Amino acid sequence: MKVTALIMAGGKGERFWPRSRVNCPKQFIDVSGCGRTMIQLTVDRILPMVALEDVYVATNERYRELVKEQLPGIPEENILCEPVGRNTAPCIGLGAVHMLKKNEDAVMLVLASDHLIKYEDIFREVLRDAVRIAEEGSNIVTIGITPDCPETGYGYIKKDSGAVKGKASAVERFVEKPDRDTAMEYLRSGEYFWNSGMFVWKASTVMSSMQKYMPDIHERLMTIGHSIGTPEEGRVLCEEFTAMRSESVDYGIMEKAEDIYVIPGQFGWDDVGSWLAVERIKGSDDDNNTISGNAVTVNVKNCIIEAKDKLIAAVGLEGIVVVDTDDVTLIGDKIHMGEIKQILGRLQEREDGQRYL
Repeated sequence: MKVTALIMAGGKGERFWPRSRVNCPKQFIDVSGCGRTMIQLTVDRILPMVALEDVYVATNERYRELVKEQLPGIPEENILCEPVGRNTAPCIGLGAVHMLKKNEDAVMLVLASDHLIKYEDIFREVLRDAVRIAEEGSNIVTIGITPDCPETGYGYIKKDSGAVKGKASAVERFVEKPDRDTAMEYLRSGEYFWNSGMFVWKASTVMSSMQKYMPDIHERLMTIGHSIGTPEEGRVLCEEFTAMRSESVDYGIMEKAEDIYVIPGQFGWDDVGSWLAVERIKGSDDDNNTISGNAVTVNVKNCIIEAKDKLIAAVGLEGIVVVDTDDVTLIGDKIHMGEIKQILGRLQEREDGQRYL
């Protein structure tokens, strides 16, 4: 079967502000300092498996030109611009109806555009295993990340150790983000994985699942599918997609469907959820600092400093994040990095706030 990929790239990347902005969010910037943006790296690592003409990008109209600029080989009709955000289920369904127009038997990889993978060969081998399982009947496969700490910021997947298919286990249940004590129990048990949000299935399987569990969304997606390639495509997409309710694929399908399998992934995965990810990506020095750019420090420990042309001089700091851009300098302690969205909310209240978002 033909293997296709849907790259979800419509997010604003707000927790990575001020480098990630509304006009150029984190998936379109070089976070790791390797010379390639996150979305470019996402496509690069799957090209041995998926032809560029079979890669689709779900985004919004604001980022169409960025996608074209950064991924010039992708056919323009494969850039799927959602008129509004409606969460992951409608987004994935939109990709599926486009893929089915070209190939009724397509296997569909669903990947985020803002993850980093350290061991790409291992990652592709996991995907190949997932494809083999997805090709059988109506199996749905998700990639579970083997946890190495009691992380409370991710949802978890519990495997059914008694139901195994190759390297995959049947999914017993999906669980919400736990508190620390519960996360510690999950880690000790060895039966839970972090939910990476990566899926592999036939495009026809996901549409059948939507018909069964989300018939209202399925009906509108089919209307969109019938309009593809016609003069009415743009109008129908706007009307039907806007009318859909917002729904996640986890709640809409994964928590309800049968024949769901999880394959463990140990390939150096990072979802780059906040500035704290930088030290995992770039490493740290003997004082546990991660420093780049034009910076000089004295008695600084456990800090992240992202400088640009202007010199950043830091003295006697510990556990602080400093990010300098052309027009904004972010300063905060690591403990409160999750509160960046509150800064963005304050900026929206200012008359000049939009220039900084």
